[in-house]
Amino acid sequence: QVQLVESGGGLVQAGGSLRLSCAASGRTFSSRAMGWFRQAPGKEREFVVGISWSGDFTDYADSVKGRFTISRDNAKNTVYLQMNGLKSEDTAVYYCVSAPKYTPRLIGYDYWGQGTQVTVSS
Repeated sequence: QVQLVESGGGLVQAGGSLRLSCAASGRTFSSRAMGWFRQAPGKEREFVVGISWSGDFTDYADSVKGRFTISRDNAKNTVYLQMNGLKSEDTAVYYCVSAPKYTPRLIGYDYWGQGTQVTVSS
């Protein structure tokens, strides 16, 4: 199996920034697509961003385009989410996910982490 551990969440004021990290272990990190979903209280889990193994392909939700940036370091088995210009509506638990193939919206992910809380105050 693939184990994913998120970190970097916290409390930040609107307009601020956070950088989330996701460390992967277990099954091979290489060749797998990675990404982030989030879930706000009372809402369904929402796609945020996906990235192919090579990093050549990315897919961002419209709500975060221009503000969030995903990257990965395959040598470190780690994926990152740089979040800038945070808004109150970004408040959610953020989950790192892993998929065997890269597809738009990272459909078909089969592993996810425990989540890290991001709270944006206004």
